[in-house]
Amino acid sequence: MIPGSGQKHDPLISIKITEFRNLMTGRFLFVMALRMMSTSIGWWMYELTQDPFSIGLLGLSEIIPALSFALYAGHVIDLSEKRKLLLKGIFFYLCCASLLLFLAGNFASQHLGKHRITLCIYGVIFLSGIVRAFAGPAFAVLLAYIVPKEVLQNATTWNQGTWLSASVSGHAAGGFLIAVFGISGSLTAICSLMIAALMVLSLIKPKKPLANPAEKKTWESVKEGLRFVFKTKVILGAMSLDLFAVLFGGAVAMVPVYASDILKVGPLGFGWLNAASDIGSICIVILLTISPLKSHQGRKLLFAVAGFGSCIILFALSKWFWLSFAALLASGMLDGVSLVIRGTILQLRTPMELRGRVMSVNSMFINSSNELGQFESGLAAKIMGVVPSVVFGGCMTLFVVIATWTKAPGLRKFEY
Repeated sequence: MIPGSGQKHDPLISIKITEFRNLMTGRFLFVMALRMMSTSIGWWMYELTQDPFSIGLLGLSEIIPALSFALYAGHVIDLSEKRKLLLKGIFFYLCCASLLLFLAGNFASQHLGKHRITLCIYGVIFLSGIVRAFAGPAFAVLLAYIVPKEVLQNATTWNQGTWLSASVSGHAAGGFLIAVFGISGSLTAICSLMIAALMVLSLIKPKKPLANPAEKKTWESVKEGLRFVFKTKVILGAMSLDLFAVLFGGAVAMVPVYASDILKVGPLGFGWLNAASDIGSICIVILLTISPLKSHQGRKLLFAVAGFGSCIILFALSKWFWLSFAALLASGMLDGVSLVIRGTILQLRTPMELRGRVMSVNSMFINSSNELGQFESGLAAKIMGVVPSVVFGGCMTLFVVIATWTKAPGLRKFEY
């Protein structure tokens, strides 16, 4: 049943909304481009440096500006026309991808050398981190402006499925394009996808802010969003669980090293390993779209994250490609459950006038977990070695779940 109605549950109810279809199509193209870029840059950086720590520094280069601008970005999003802001963000991402394409060309390799190209890549990723602070939350905010509240849970599940489908396609395509066309070919495809995303998203009608820009001072506006997050314990608990679980349990950063040095499967195997967790996630999201979780969502979230950590440990110890692929596939299935639950909690519990600020706080947690997790993985690999560092990360994820189960009973008992 649709919440609050007497109608039978329709898994396609959100897709029947034209603007929602345009938003999802644009998001698919854009996220696919971003995933291809992260896959390509990770492989490219390891080729240039042969140092796992350099992959970790990529995450640090992006997280510093993304976190620095996140709270201000939330204030700007709430007081801006959403569609225009999103289109600007994607355009600036396109500029960053174009700079990377130039660095991958013959002119840069002949006149700059590997060391300077590496430094320039870090610089471009830093700039993309600034753009990400604004563009990422804008997608989530637009979602609530396009679909009515009674179908928001269904739309959130479709939103997560779109993101995961794009991740699968982007990770796999990134590895395949590197193998066939090299870094330059991959970056050319990335630029093309971003242009296509701009064209589709431009079909969405302008979405004016609910608040008057003159009504609120920046710092007061930022504090209002922070107060809401820290007062709403279920939202804070879900964000914190994601932050620490992915911070320690993210094995994706070390996949280039596993593919190249441990499993020895080359760029094609690298592409599949990169896509494995997302393939698992999209399968689960499709299932949850057809048959949503009906009870004990908080408890299921904690069990899913614990299973995720166990799969990361199995991946770390595996020496066989198919076992590694299966471990990442299973981790993605469990992560898909947590993605849907966390996303639904945020959409259902956040007031419209605070969405930009709350989604920006959420993006801080996500950016921290992903990019700081990438840096943590690189640093831990340098100190402990690659395999012990990934085992350590999986164990820490299990510890985080145990701590959350004990310290956050409200999340454990939460249902929607």
